[in-house]
Amino acid sequence: MLNYALATAAIREQVRYEEAELPLKNGQCRSRFFFHARPTQTVCLFFHGFTAAPYQFEPLGQACFEAGYNVLVPLLPGHGKAGNWNRKQPPPLTSDPMVYHRAVAEWLGIAKMLGDRVVVGGLSTGGTLAAWAALTYPQLVDRALLFAPFLGHKFKPVDWLIKTLPIYFEWFNKDAPGNFGYNGFQMPALRLFLEMAEDTVKQAKRQPISPILMVCSESDPCGICKAARVTNRQTQRQFFQTVVQQQPRSCYHCFDKRYKIRHRMMTQMEGNQYEDWVIHLAKAYIAQEETVA
Repeated sequence: MLNYALATAAIREQVRYEEAELPLKNGQCRSRFFFHARPTQTVCLFFHGFTAAPYQFEPLGQACFEAGYNVLVPLLPGHGKAGNWNRKQPPPLTSDPMVYHRAVAEWLGIAKMLGDRVVVGGLSTGGTLAAWAALTYPQLVDRALLFAPFLGHKFKPVDWLIKTLPIYFEWFNKDAPGNFGYNGFQMPALRLFLEMAEDTVKQAKRQPISPILMVCSESDPCGICKAARVTNRQTQRQFFQTVVQQQPRSCYHCFDKRYKIRHRMMTQMEGNQYEDWVIHLAKAYIAQEETVA
C-alpha cells in the first residue's frame, strides 16, 4: 500500500511539473487522473483525439472511477501547449509515430502498476492508438474501447490529401462548442495516424489482438472535407469482423443518424446530448467477466 501511495503521488507530481513547464493552453488540457486509495482490479487508460486534450474523457473517466476503477487520461505528446499557433507557426505536433508508440508503452507500464487488468480506450486518433496498443501488447491489454476510431476516410481523395500534401490545415468545425484544443495542424502530423491505422488493420489479420468494443455513429461529418466523413465505417466494420473472429467477446455499436451523435461523442460539452449512452456502453463492456485472450 505504501508503494502504491508513493507511485500515485509520483505520477501526479511528475505530470504536474511537466505540464507546468509547457505551459498548457488552458486548464482543460491538463492530464486527468482518478486514483483510489488502493490498487484496483481494473485500470482504464484513455487517449484523447487529434488536436484535442484530456477534457474529452472527463465524464467517462469520472464514471469509471465511481465504478471502482483507477483511471488515467494523459495529455498526448505535442498537444495542449499554449501559443499563437497559425499557418506560419503551426502547433508542435510530431510527424514521428515512434513518439506516440513510446508514450503508449510508457503509460501502459504505469497503468499496470495500479491494478491487475488494463483497459485502453480512445476517441478518433486516440482510438487508433488504443487499437495499436491492443495489437502490439495483447498480453497487457485486457480489452480496448474504440470510439469512432480513425481508420481512414470513406472519401478516398481525403486519404490522398492526408498522405500527399504537406500543408497547414484549419478544421472546418474549429469554432464548434467545447473545442479547447488546436484549431489547425500540419498534415504530416495526421498522416502518421492514417498510416498507423492502415498497418494495424492489416496486421490484425495475422497476429493476436485484444477484444474490442467499437462505438460509431452514422452522423459523423468530417472536419477536413464537408463531403466526407471523419471515419470510414466500412473499414471500421471490416476491422471489427477481423477481430471478432479471434475474440468473440468483441462488440460493435453504431448510433442511428436520427440521434445526431457527431464524431466528438464523448461529452455534452462537445455536442453529444446522449453522453450517458456512450458511458453506459463503455462501463457495461469493461464490467464483463475478464477475458483471457
